Amino acid sequence: DKTSMFPLIQRCCFHTSFKLQKLTGPRLLLCGKNTTTWSFFGLWLQRAVCPLSRSPSLKPASVYATQLQAFHTSLPILKKKTPPESETESQKRKESLKDSPKPALYLSLAGLVPFVSMPLVMAIQGTYYPEVAFAQVTYGAATVSFLGGMRWGFALPENSPAKPDWLNLANSTILPLLAWQALLFQDTTQSAVMLVIALGIALHYDIALLPDYPRWFKILRVWGTVVMVLSLLATLFLKFLDHWRSEHRDKGQK
Repeated sequence: DKTSMFPLIQRCCFHTSFKLQKLTGPRLLLCGKNTTTWSFFGLWLQRAVCPLSRSPSLKPASVYATQLQAFHTSLPILKKKTPPESETESQKRKESLKDSPKPALYLSLAGLVPFVSMPLVMAIQGTYYPEVAFAQVTYGAATVSFLGGMRWGFALPENSPAKPDWLNLANSTILPLLAWQALLFQDTTQSAVMLVIALGIALHYDIALLPDYPRWFKILRVWGTVVMVLSLLATLFLKFLDHWRSEHRDKGQK
């Protein structure tokens, strides 16, 4: 019967060509002079069986071909394609302090003048004034309270990404409480340290917890916090320096 003989011939031809593929390599090199003969004979059989190997029923041949191909080529699925960056995101990343609105920039710089001028005046005079240091602490407490109120106001509008929940509103009230505690200390050193902690918490709120702020505002907040913290630390340094000088004077008089 022809219908029963054709699958038998197809299987025999397929197994013969598959074995000849395995023989190409070191086994044929061991044959010496018969290498060209065997390679020619194997090439002839492969050409003869080529139409049969294209049948859809011969699945092992396709699997074997893909396994061989995997050693030489990398699958395109494994290559991660970075999504194209939108124009708005690229513009936000390119924003700098110069792109901030003029009123916000100038008012923020003007708000830093009392912080910088007070320790600068004491450094020029060469004397530590407790009244000036207390004035700086008072102004710092007012600034910290303003930053807490700004966070409260950011959460109130309906279209704001920050919801007026317990977390956002309670975090905004922490800053005025820290500012009030700083004013209750009798020692200026403790008051300045408390204000430094409060300024760090306020910066963490604006940078990490509220990412929807504009980039220019975040840069402005970072630079403003750095200037305020350095001015408070400068006042503490002048206080310790004045205390050290007074101790040496007392030892010299004795």
